[in-house]
Amino acid sequence: MSHILDIKTAGKSITEAEKALIMIHGRGGSADDILSLSQHLNVEDYALLAPQATNGSWYPLSFIAPVEQNEPWLSSAIETIGKTVQTALDAGIKTENIYFFGFSQGACLTLEFLARNAQRFGGAAAIIGGVIGDKINRENYKGDFAQTPIFLGTSDPDFHVPVERVYATANILKEMNADVTEKVYANFGHSINQEEIELANSIIFKQN
Repeated sequence: MSHILDIKTAGKSITEAEKALIMIHGRGGSADDILSLSQHLNVEDYALLAPQATNGSWYPLSFIAPVEQNEPWLSSAIETIGKTVQTALDAGIKTENIYFFGFSQGACLTLEFLARNAQRFGGAAAIIGGVIGDKINRENYKGDFAQTPIFLGTSDPDFHVPVERVYATANILKEMNADVTEKVYANFGHSINQEEIELANSIIFKQN
Protein backbone atom coordinates (compact mmCIF):
# COMPACT_ATOMS: atom_id res chain seq x y z
CA MET A 1 0.00 0.00 0.00
CA SER A 2 1.57 3.26 -1.03
CA HIS A 3 0.55 6.73 -2.09
CA ILE A 4 -0.49 7.39 -5.66
CA LEU A 5 0.87 10.74 -6.78
CA ASP A 6 -2.18 12.99 -6.75
CA ILE A 7 -1.26 16.68 -6.61
CA LYS A 8 -3.93 19.38 -6.41
CA THR A 9 -2.87 22.77 -7.67
CA ALA A 10 -3.99 26.36 -7.15
CA GLY A 11 -2.56 29.85 -7.37
CA LYS A 12 -0.42 30.84 -10.32
CA SER A 13 0.30 28.36 -13.08
CA ILE A 14 3.48 26.46 -12.26
CA THR A 15 4.84 27.33 -15.71
CA GLU A 16 4.46 31.06 -15.00
CA ALA A 17 5.26 31.30 -11.28
CA GLU A 18 8.76 31.93 -9.96
CA LYS A 19 7.90 30.51 -6.53
CA ALA A 20 6.09 27.36 -5.43
CA LEU A 21 4.45 26.55 -2.11
CA ILE A 22 4.03 22.86 -1.27
CA MET A 23 1.21 22.38 1.26
CA ILE A 24 0.95 19.12 3.22
CA HIS A 25 -2.37 18.33 4.91
CA GLY A 26 -2.88 16.56 8.24
CA ARG A 27 -4.46 13.21 9.05
CA GLY A 28 -8.10 13.18 8.01
CA GLY A 29 -7.57 16.38 6.05
CA SER A 30 -7.31 16.88 2.33
CA ALA A 31 -5.28 18.74 -0.26
CA ASP A 32 -8.27 21.02 -0.87
CA ASP A 33 -8.54 21.84 2.87
CA ILE A 34 -4.93 22.90 3.17
CA LEU A 35 -5.03 24.82 -0.12
CA SER A 36 -7.91 26.89 1.25
CA LEU A 37 -5.53 28.13 3.98
CA SER A 38 -3.38 29.79 1.35
CA GLN A 39 -5.83 32.69 1.11
CA HIS A 40 -4.49 33.81 4.50
CA LEU A 41 -0.85 33.65 3.37
CA ASN A 42 1.15 36.17 1.31
CA VAL A 43 1.42 33.78 -1.61
CA GLU A 44 -0.56 35.50 -4.36
CA ASP A 45 2.24 35.03 -6.90
CA TYR A 46 3.11 31.44 -5.97
CA ALA A 47 2.16 28.21 -7.66
CA LEU A 48 0.47 26.09 -4.97
CA LEU A 49 0.96 22.31 -4.92
CA ALA A 50 -0.79 20.05 -2.43
CA PRO A 51 -0.34 16.29 -2.64
CA GLN A 52 -3.29 14.21 -1.44
CA ALA A 53 -2.65 11.31 0.97
CA THR A 54 -4.29 7.99 0.17
CA ASN A 55 -7.44 7.75 2.35
CA GLY A 56 -6.52 11.06 4.01
CA SER A 57 -3.60 9.69 6.04
CA TRP A 58 0.12 9.73 5.28
CA TYR A 59 0.94 6.85 7.65
CA PRO A 60 -1.26 4.83 10.03
CA LEU A 61 0.19 5.28 13.53
CA SER A 62 1.52 8.13 15.64
CA PHE A 63 4.61 9.88 14.34
CA ILE A 64 6.42 8.78 17.50
CA ALA A 65 5.64 5.08 16.93
CA PRO A 66 8.61 2.90 15.90
CA VAL A 67 9.34 3.83 12.29
CA GLU A 68 9.02 0.28 10.96
CA GLN A 69 5.40 0.18 12.17
CA ASN A 70 4.58 3.12 9.89
CA GLU A 71 6.18 1.46 6.88
CA PRO A 72 5.81 1.23 3.93
CA TRP A 73 3.47 4.23 4.11
CA LEU A 74 6.02 6.58 5.65
CA SER A 75 8.69 6.02 2.99
CA SER A 76 6.03 6.32 0.31
CA ALA A 77 4.81 9.61 1.82
CA ILE A 78 8.34 11.05 1.95
CA GLU A 79 8.79 10.00 -1.67
CA THR A 80 5.54 11.81 -2.53
CA ILE A 81 6.92 15.05 -1.10
CA GLY A 82 10.11 14.51 -3.10
CA LYS A 83 8.10 14.00 -6.29
CA THR A 84 6.08 17.14 -5.56
CA VAL A 85 9.34 19.11 -5.17
CA GLN A 86 10.56 17.57 -8.42
CA THR A 87 7.37 18.74 -10.15
CA ALA A 88 8.29 22.32 -9.21
CA LEU A 89 11.95 21.86 -10.24
CA ASP A 90 10.88 20.37 -13.58
CA ALA A 91 8.79 23.50 -14.21
CA GLY A 92 11.92 25.62 -13.80
CA ILE A 93 11.41 26.79 -10.22
CA LYS A 94 14.68 27.03 -8.31
CA THR A 95 15.15 25.13 -5.05
CA GLU A 96 15.57 28.41 -3.12
CA ASN A 97 12.11 29.45 -4.37
CA ILE A 98 10.35 26.31 -3.11
CA TYR A 99 8.42 26.79 0.14
CA PHE A 100 6.55 24.43 2.46
CA PHE A 101 3.55 24.63 4.78
CA GLY A 102 2.48 21.59 6.81
CA PHE A 103 -0.03 21.02 9.58
CA SER A 104 -0.06 18.20 12.15
CA GLN A 105 0.76 14.91 10.38
CA GLY A 106 1.63 17.06 7.38
CA ALA A 107 3.98 19.17 9.54
CA CYS A 108 5.75 16.01 10.76
CA LEU A 109 6.12 14.79 7.19
CA THR A 110 7.35 18.20 6.00
CA LEU A 111 9.99 18.37 8.75
CA GLU A 112 11.13 14.79 8.17
CA PHE A 113 11.50 15.43 4.44
CA LEU A 114 13.38 18.69 4.97
CA ALA A 115 15.77 17.26 7.58
CA ARG A 116 16.62 14.38 5.23
CA ASN A 117 17.16 16.74 2.29
CA ALA A 118 18.58 19.91 3.82
CA GLN A 119 19.54 22.59 1.33
CA ARG A 120 18.63 26.21 0.70
CA PHE A 121 14.85 26.24 0.29
CA GLY A 122 12.65 29.31 0.30
CA GLY A 123 11.31 28.55 3.75
CA ALA A 124 8.93 26.35 5.70
CA ALA A 125 6.14 26.73 8.24
CA ALA A 126 5.31 23.60 10.25
CA ILE A 127 2.39 23.88 12.66
CA ILE A 128 2.28 21.16 15.36
CA GLY A 129 4.89 18.71 14.16
CA GLY A 130 8.35 17.25 14.65
CA VAL A 131 10.74 14.81 13.05
CA ILE A 132 9.41 11.26 12.92
CA GLY A 133 10.24 8.13 14.94
CA ASP A 134 10.05 6.71 18.46
CA LYS A 135 13.73 7.67 18.74
CA ILE A 136 15.38 10.37 16.67
CA ASN A 137 17.79 8.84 14.19
CA ARG A 138 20.16 11.74 13.64
CA GLU A 139 22.02 9.78 10.94
CA ASN A 140 19.03 10.24 8.63
CA TYR A 141 19.48 13.99 8.61
CA LYS A 142 22.10 15.44 6.33
CA GLY A 143 22.85 18.63 4.44
CA ASP A 144 22.98 22.37 5.08
CA PHE A 145 19.92 24.60 5.10
CA ALA A 146 22.11 27.66 4.39
CA GLN A 147 19.90 29.79 6.67
CA THR A 148 16.54 28.69 5.22
CA PRO A 149 13.91 30.26 7.51
CA ILE A 150 11.76 27.65 9.27
CA PHE A 151 8.86 28.50 11.58
CA LEU A 152 7.65 25.93 14.12
CA GLY A 153 4.42 26.68 15.97
CA THR A 154 2.75 24.33 18.46
CA SER A 155 0.48 24.01 21.49
CA ASP A 156 1.66 22.77 24.88
CA PRO A 157 0.29 20.37 25.71
CA ASP A 158 -0.71 18.81 22.41
CA PHE A 159 -2.39 15.41 22.41
CA HIS A 160 -0.46 14.22 19.34
CA VAL A 161 2.86 16.08 19.42
CA PRO A 162 4.88 16.34 22.65
CA VAL A 163 6.49 19.77 22.94
CA GLU A 164 9.82 18.07 23.73
CA ARG A 165 9.88 16.68 20.18
CA VAL A 166 9.24 20.14 18.75
CA TYR A 167 12.21 21.52 20.73
CA ALA A 168 14.40 18.57 19.69
CA THR A 169 13.43 19.14 16.05
CA ALA A 170 14.24 22.85 16.32
CA ASN A 171 17.67 21.97 17.70
CA ILE A 172 18.40 19.55 14.84
CA LEU A 173 17.34 22.12 12.24
CA LYS A 174 19.53 24.76 13.89
CA GLU A 175 22.50 22.37 13.88
CA MET A 176 21.88 22.00 10.15
CA ASN A 177 22.11 25.77 9.69
CA ALA A 178 18.40 26.62 9.43
CA ASP A 179 17.15 29.97 10.73
CA VAL A 180 14.54 28.59 13.14
CA THR A 181 11.76 30.49 14.89
CA GLU A 182 9.73 28.48 17.40
CA LYS A 183 6.58 29.58 19.17
CA VAL A 184 4.75 27.54 21.79
CA TYR A 185 1.18 28.44 22.78
CA ALA A 186 -0.04 27.23 26.15
CA ASN A 187 -3.20 25.12 25.96
CA PHE A 188 -4.09 26.39 22.51
CA GLY A 189 -5.31 23.07 21.12
CA HIS A 190 -4.67 21.15 17.95
CA SER A 191 -5.24 23.84 15.35
CA ILE A 192 -3.67 26.83 13.61
CA ASN A 193 -4.06 30.24 15.20
CA GLN A 194 -4.06 33.72 13.68
CA GLU A 195 -0.68 34.67 15.14
CA GLU A 196 0.94 31.60 13.56
CA ILE A 197 -0.42 32.71 10.18
CA GLU A 198 0.93 36.23 10.77
CA LEU A 199 4.33 34.88 11.86
CA ALA A 200 4.48 32.59 8.82
CA ASN A 201 3.79 35.63 6.64
CA SER A 202 6.38 37.85 8.32
CA ILE A 203 9.11 35.20 8.60
CA ILE A 204 8.57 32.95 5.58
CA PHE A 205 6.27 34.55 3.01
CA LYS A 206 7.76 38.04 3.03
CA GLN A 207 6.46 40.43 0.43
CA ASN A 208 9.26 41.49 -1.90
